[in-house]
Amino acid sequence: MSYPDTYYKQTMTDWKVRPVLSGAVECDTVIVGGGLAGLTTALQLARAGQAVVVLEAESVGFGASGRNGGFVSPGFATGSDKIAGIAGAEVARQIHLLSIEGVEFVRDTIGALKIEGARPQHGLTSVLRYDDGESLKVHAEEMERAYSYHLEYLNTEQVRSVLKSKRYFHGLRDPMAFHMHPLNYLRSISDEIERLGGRIYEGSAATKCALGGAEKVIATAGGRVKARRVVFTTGGYTGPLNGRLKRSFLPIATYVMLSEEAPDLIRTAIATTDAIGDNRRAGDYYRLVEGGKRLLWGGRITTRAASPAALAAELRREMVGIYPQLKNLKTALAWSGLMSYARHLMPQIGEMQPGVWHCTAFGGHGLNTTAIGGKLVAEGILGQSERYKLFKPFGLSWAGGYAGLAVAQLTYWKLQAQDWWRERAA
Repeated sequence: MSYPDTYYKQTMTDWKVRPVLSGAVECDTVIVGGGLAGLTTALQLARAGQAVVVLEAESVGFGASGRNGGFVSPGFATGSDKIAGIAGAEVARQIHLLSIEGVEFVRDTIGALKIEGARPQHGLTSVLRYDDGESLKVHAEEMERAYSYHLEYLNTEQVRSVLKSKRYFHGLRDPMAFHMHPLNYLRSISDEIERLGGRIYEGSAATKCALGGAEKVIATAGGRVKARRVVFTTGGYTGPLNGRLKRSFLPIATYVMLSEEAPDLIRTAIATTDAIGDNRRAGDYYRLVEGGKRLLWGGRITTRAASPAALAAELRREMVGIYPQLKNLKTALAWSGLMSYARHLMPQIGEMQPGVWHCTAFGGHGLNTTAIGGKLVAEGILGQSERYKLFKPFGLSWAGGYAGLAVAQLTYWKLQAQDWWRERAA
């Protein structure tokens, strides 16, 4: 078993190496961070004719944007009741509609740019690990009533006909959600940005900034960018460049593993092309890739980086606990990525000072919410809308530093214990 790289990087369709910034350049907007939020912002600005520069410390999609499970589905990491409690019922409704719009935005972008390498596969099933089908029926009815969004309820027999496990009871299938190859999606967006005249510099970490004047300056080891506006989209890899931003969220690691090729064995456990996620906090999520030849499995979170090999062992134990028939399925790769979580578990989107924008803290939200965040920032910069202000209640509040990390880890362990007790009762 080896852990040299991610599956997504090994299966990239675009191996273009982009230049390192050298010397001074000027543009309308400079974007710090080449993940999904930053690239979506750049794409929308370039489509509107703006001169755009993207600075990426590593390579396009290096962070969690290009290493995640590839799920594209509506919703947020926290519940609608908590969102409404902070922002009000109508704002909560508008925000959820944005998450649905984000799914369509990603789908439309794949179609418009003919991103064959994204390999979108429709269908996502969320399953319960305890017996409470009524709660799922109520949720499906509420989604239909409030948003005209259809979810298919699956009873225990239907769930177990495709997921051969006694650990699962009821489920909700979302036929409009989908899963895809996130890194190929990101790199295709990068190609389109460059086709439209945008410039992307890899290996170009931002080291200094001057944000006080009308002209903003971002410096790297080899050059600098002058712009009228700056957008920070650095997520879990944010350094000390912008202290206010760095203090406002916690970097959280998540883990993914990929199985060997074993289609016949995998079919004894999983007989669906849907992506699967369970109801637990930071629970399991998985999907078949390469036409069912391999199983990609993710889950677990830690507040400090852990060995992918050790975490892969934990993920394997979880997988085998659900599907004992997969005990001989070998792991080929395992990797991790850093996400950013705010204390309120919602994205942080807005203008922190004139000409300085932020779009971050998308940990656990899915590719759609990250994409719609970038679209909202671009709309704000272009004067097309002020929809980004819907996220004003979820600001850049201090995340607690090292104490916040400790609290986050303790909270995760508490939730794990609650999950265990609820499932044991079932």
